[in-house]
Amino acid sequence: MAGPRPQDERDTLTVEIVFALVTAGLLAAVLYVAVASPALFGDLGRARETVWKGAAFVVATVGFAVRLVRALWLFSRQRR
Repeated sequence: MAGPRPQDERDTLTVEIVFALVTAGLLAAVLYVAVASPALFGDLGRARETVWKGAAFVVATVGFAVRLVRALWLFSRQRR
C-alpha cells in the first residue's frame, strides 16, 4: 500500500476533476439549447414542446456523462 499522495498530486487531481465537471456542464448546456431550440424559440404545441425538451434533456445528460468519463479517463491514462 502506498503512502499519502503529495500535495501537488492532490492539487492536480482536483484541477482535473473540476475541469472535467465544468467542461461537461458547458457541453450539456450547449447540447440542451441546441436540441431544445425549436421548443424554446418556436411556437409548438404543448405535446411537441414536451417531446423536444425531453429529448434535449436526454442528449444533454448523455453528453455530460460522455465528456466527464472521457476527460477523466484521458487524464488517468496520461498519468501512467
